[in-house]
Amino acid sequence: MESRRKVLVGKVVGDKMDKTVTVSIESRRRHPSYRKIIKRSVKLKAHDGDNGCRAGDVVKIVESRPYSKTKHWRVLEVVSRGEIVEAYKDDSAVQQTEDSG
Repeated sequence: MESRRKVLVGKVVGDKMDKTVTVSIESRRRHPSYRKIIKRSVKLKAHDGDNGCRAGDVVKIVESRPYSKTKHWRVLEVVSRGEIVEAYKDDSAVQQTEDSG
């Protein structure tokens, strides 16, 4: 029997919560009257029971029962691992202010 649940592929943008990840889904649609391609994105919360996903991973999520007030999706599989990008302070901006002052 075929499953009638929706399956989406998106990128993990947040993994700070316990057993929950925030997944950004991007879609491209043609505007009906202007005929220009428009990018739309929506952020969904998905259940990650084993806390295996990290920010930057591409995951496949499937529609499921409500796990909480805002969480109605479940991580099906990790399609690819992403690079962990850490925020750092830009040293060039600091050097420019020191030189001018």
